[in-house]
Amino acid sequence: MLPSSLPHSLRIGLFGAGRVASQLGPALVAAGHHVVFVWNRSLPAATALAAQLPGAQVLVSPAAPPLPADVYLLAVPDAAVAPLVAGTTWPSGALVAHLAGALPLAVFDQQPTVRGGVFYPLQTFSAGRAIAWAAVPLCIEARDPATEITLLALAGSLSQHVLRLDSAQRLKLHVAAVFANNFTNHVLGIADALLAEAGLPSALLAPLVRETVDKALANPPFSVQTGPAVRQDLPTLAAHEAALAAHPAWQTLYAQLTASIQAQL
Repeated sequence: MLPSSLPHSLRIGLFGAGRVASQLGPALVAAGHHVVFVWNRSLPAATALAAQLPGAQVLVSPAAPPLPADVYLLAVPDAAVAPLVAGTTWPSGALVAHLAGALPLAVFDQQPTVRGGVFYPLQTFSAGRAIAWAAVPLCIEARDPATEITLLALAGSLSQHVLRLDSAQRLKLHVAAVFANNFTNHVLGIADALLAEAGLPSALLAPLVRETVDKALANPPFSVQTGPAVRQDLPTLAAHEAALAAHPAWQTLYAQLTASIQAQL
């Protein structure tokens, strides 16, 4: 619920039309907010997203003053945030928040008349996969109390898990998320490729992967580590590395992960 001091429907200016913005825009509308415009470097992408958001217009260029909004959300790649902040003609006192996990709040220092903030959704976004926003942690940071109140209210209208985090905490969280999500997915990709080489279906690993994740979420993960590295099973470790001879990069990764596991014993 939005605090009674704020309007129940906020006007949102949405910069971006990629994986995050395409999920966020409809979620904002479903929560009762009004997306007044969409901007994207690709005009067709902005047009396609705006067509899904009742009443949304397409902003052709951020160089001109954007349409009035209560909150401007920058759902763009990290590298695009600073140029967009610097290159947009913001209304004085505009509330502008980026959605990046690793960018500090200081990215707004170059625009002292802007009320800067962070609205970071801790989730992975892919085309064709719906997001249950109520379960997505939303991490908020702001330059001033009024901006924080507005962003907390906006976040609370989407999610049941809203946190205040400073830039240092959010950076550490983002690094952890890369290990938990991106690196895990990459390792699963290697496993899938190795099964394919052996003519085996990837579905064979599904029960193992689910049990591993469930167990790691229910316990300190290091405390439930299993496998040949923990057992100091040198013959098996050597056999595995030999089996990876055709993939030197994966062989090196196997050895590094083995060493990392053993360093925690």
